[in-house]
Amino acid sequence: MTDLKGKRVLLTGAAGGIGQAVVRRFQSAGATVLGVDIKDSVADHSITGDLMDATFCDALPTHAADVLGGLDILINNAGIITRGDITQATDTDFARTMAINVEAPFRLCRAAIPIMAATGGGAIVNTSSCWGVHPGPNHPVYVMSKAAVASMTQCLGMDHAHQGIRVNAVCPNEVNTPMIRTGFKIRGMDPDKAIAELNASVPLGRIAEPEDIADVILFLASDQSRYMCGALLEVNGGKPVK
Repeated sequence: MTDLKGKRVLLTGAAGGIGQAVVRRFQSAGATVLGVDIKDSVADHSITGDLMDATFCDALPTHAADVLGGLDILINNAGIITRGDITQATDTDFARTMAINVEAPFRLCRAAIPIMAATGGGAIVNTSSCWGVHPGPNHPVYVMSKAAVASMTQCLGMDHAHQGIRVNAVCPNEVNTPMIRTGFKIRGMDPDKAIAELNASVPLGRIAEPEDIADVILFLASDQSRYMCGALLEVNGGKPVK
């Protein structure tokens, strides 16, 4: 079992499907988690706030270090999916997606890295997407945002390895979360039937469950991935983006 005893973790998107699974996995491994979301989470410490608020984001790593007595791991997990081709995208869609998916991780990394460097290092795990590495159709705003996260991860992985800070990203494809199910409902689709159709399109026979992604995040945050820097780890059940 992965040992993270004593590790102090800042996690965004802690109340979502993947976020809740991450909290459970990291707690089981012995870590203490400060979770951030727009609603309360089951993390050891829960903070509610809006990641579109730049001041809130800038202050989070320092606040986490104060609450936890230090900061060893940052997990930029929060994100939203914006669907539709570019002619359907509004200015609000673009601004909100970039603020949550790109600007928030940028601000959190910028503030967390000096804290980690001062204490000998740490690990940052960003959530990109297979769609950010292999762009698919009809999601240009989402694809752009996740491609930005992927590129930032690769750059930071090189820039801060010498400080003992490893920066990597998990890149999921479809995941069975409330967010994807809500997306189906909004489009007038039956979520169970839609998930079943997606399951049939995956070589492994099903889309990912939140725990499948949480386990990879745990791996990237732990010493088991100690020689990985700037990696984009695709977790897709063998399904290509299409």
